Amino acid sequence: MASVDVPVALLGYGTVGAAVNRLLTDSADDIERATGHRLRIVKALVQDPGKEREYPPAGGVLTTDFREIAEDASIAVVAEVMGGIEPAGGYVLELLRGGKHVVSANKQLIARRGAELFEAASSSGVQLRFEASVCAAIPVIKVLRESLVVTNVHRVLGIVNGTTNFVLTEMEGGKTYGEALAEAQARGYAEADPTDDVSGADAAAKMAILATVAFNSRVDLADVEYSGITGIDPLDVAAARQLDMVIRLVGAARLVDGHVDVRVHPALVDKQHPLAKVDGAFNAVMLQGDAIREITLEGPGAGGIETASAVIADITTVIGTMHTGFLQNDAAWRTLPKLPAGDNRSPFYFRLSVEDRPGALAQVAEALAQREISIARLLQHQNGDGAALHVVTHQARAGALDEALAALGGLSDVHRRSNPLPVVSDRGVSELGWA
Repeated sequence: MASVDVPVALLGYGTVGAAVNRLLTDSADDIERATGHRLRIVKALVQDPGKEREYPPAGGVLTTDFREIAEDASIAVVAEVMGGIEPAGGYVLELLRGGKHVVSANKQLIARRGAELFEAASSSGVQLRFEASVCAAIPVIKVLRESLVVTNVHRVLGIVNGTTNFVLTEMEGGKTYGEALAEAQARGYAEADPTDDVSGADAAAKMAILATVAFNSRVDLADVEYSGITGIDPLDVAAARQLDMVIRLVGAARLVDGHVDVRVHPALVDKQHPLAKVDGAFNAVMLQGDAIREITLEGPGAGGIETASAVIADITTVIGTMHTGFLQNDAAWRTLPKLPAGDNRSPFYFRLSVEDRPGALAQVAEALAQREISIARLLQHQNGDGAALHVVTHQARAGALDEALAALGGLSDVHRRSNPLPVVSDRGVSELGWA
């Protein structure tokens, strides 16, 4: 049977766009054997066609005119790899409304404007796919949308930002935050401006997408409570080590009594937990559901080649399911309320600097007990202005702990307090040796 020629266009031709073109060129025969289609990059939208590129496309491919892509009826599939909200969002919306399938690697765009884009795709009978927007080469979206469609996933737990995971891993080895970040930038794991990564915003956008797909209910970036790793202190790293734990930036999405709860925070992770073993710039996502119990997907979550492989996987799926309606509809088909602020429950870790005198610890315990929070583990050592207390609580309501820490912050015996970090462990307190 003769193969079908499939012209493909790119929005953007940076690191990922060039990698997509190179992989399609190098693997053209393999793709044709597997799918019966010959994929060719025929147009790529760029700002400066004269710019030097590591893997330049064929002559006539680069263009500065979006209309050359939007109005070319032969182009059925477009991969958006330019990033940003605009003009990418406007381009993608017009392409979908014009009847073209779109594959996107743009997490911020999908997290912020997913509902609008899916409405356009559904109305036009085309597909919007976005595997590369979350964990690059790790096929978590495909697993959730296809393999686990009737599994009733109720929890997603993951490390979804390789930059912060690398930084935290380096801090475990003795580096300061600044030294670890500089090393990440030197290795190409972090941008010159790493704000989105280290603030938690990048991971929050990814968790919004994962929660939307897993729970079939729209979760926008604004619905995700998040914080980053800039406040992690070597004292926290040392305390985690003493507690037989490590610190990771963890994204968590859960269904709680019919409510959706999605958040990204640094967390103390039990060394026996699968996420504690995810080192360096790797990502991992754990899916828990009624029919599967638990599945963990792990691999490289960033990089040009890795992201490009996910883009191409989405393209081949689109061309293999054209005109079938397969995954044409929005993943979010219901509306679930968000868990009220402060109602999430977890064991927590926090650090206090207090006067080293009798009664100081009793004040801490009393402030917690008044809000029905009990201490599971306590570490204490001397520091420059008294004593440092490292406290791990039993499971507690986050709002109650915030109230307790606010009350402690007003005591004269308390000099400084850290923000609480959740504790992630599948073991009980007695199994951890804290009973």
